[in-house]
Amino acid sequence: YCNSILQALYHCEPFRECIQLYRPKDTIPLLIQDENLLWELKNVFFQISTNKKKQGSVTPKRFIDILQKKNEIFRGSQHQDAQEFLNYLLNSISETPQQKSLLNVEEIQKKNVYSTWIHELFEGILTNEIKCLNCENVSCRDESFFDLSVDIEHNTSISSCLKNFSSSERLCQKNKFYCDTCCGLQEAEKRMKIKRAPNILALHLKRFKYEEKLNRYVKLPYRVLFPTELRLSNMTDKAENPDRLYNLFAITIHIGNGPYHGHYVTVVRGNNTWLMCDDENVDPIDELVLQSFFGDLNNYRCGYIFFYQAED
Repeated sequence: YCNSILQALYHCEPFRECIQLYRPKDTIPLLIQDENLLWELKNVFFQISTNKKKQGSVTPKRFIDILQKKNEIFRGSQHQDAQEFLNYLLNSISETPQQKSLLNVEEIQKKNVYSTWIHELFEGILTNEIKCLNCENVSCRDESFFDLSVDIEHNTSISSCLKNFSSSERLCQKNKFYCDTCCGLQEAEKRMKIKRAPNILALHLKRFKYEEKLNRYVKLPYRVLFPTELRLSNMTDKAENPDRLYNLFAITIHIGNGPYHGHYVTVVRGNNTWLMCDDENVDPIDELVLQSFFGDLNNYRCGYIFFYQAED
């Protein structure tokens, strides 16, 4: 789980550049700096970038030691979830004190919020919109995200999943909405849409579902087609650049028939080809091979997290 996410992030050029420029804040004690996850990530990226050998690997042992010390979820030898690790890592970096030289101060002052370069790259804003069908009053609540999780069905596509994510849902019967204007429970329509799209979209397919009959989580190896170019126009409303084009640069793939065991690999876009990163092994692959990661009821090599970068 760790290697696969680090490979994807290393091949995200703006993320890698910010990591390489990172400097701890002067006020951080040396003892705390020594347990700084972001600082250790910088060391891992430095080792990768300076490794001139055609064969060989970088082992992020110190990084994992700090990770496990900071968060007990990642302790032990049990199978971990790559999406949980990605989310924790991005949030951890966003909370790490650092020099302001990496931040776009002018932009931050406009937004009047605390922000870091992680927010500038990965943060998007969702608007949860609920319309009362009695008085037609609309209430909105914004929430930020670093990665976007969507439900999946069999024989569908990422574009369809995103469309379903932002489709209207009727709130009625036991699920009626309490309208402050009407001062009572009313039928309503609920919709989630993107208010501000991120520069780097980390899209997570919910391939693990809790099955009540089995009393455990199961994997959904559904066939979900994914494009190498993506637009979010079908789930944005009054957002900036709704037709913005996103290019796929990495896919984290789960191999295995369940959530409690298996293996993660990552495919990344290189200079002129795609590369398969499987721990210490990195091999070029044809772009047609990407189709084998759509998923299938008889194929447990499924795309799990997709990394798209917006064009300038």
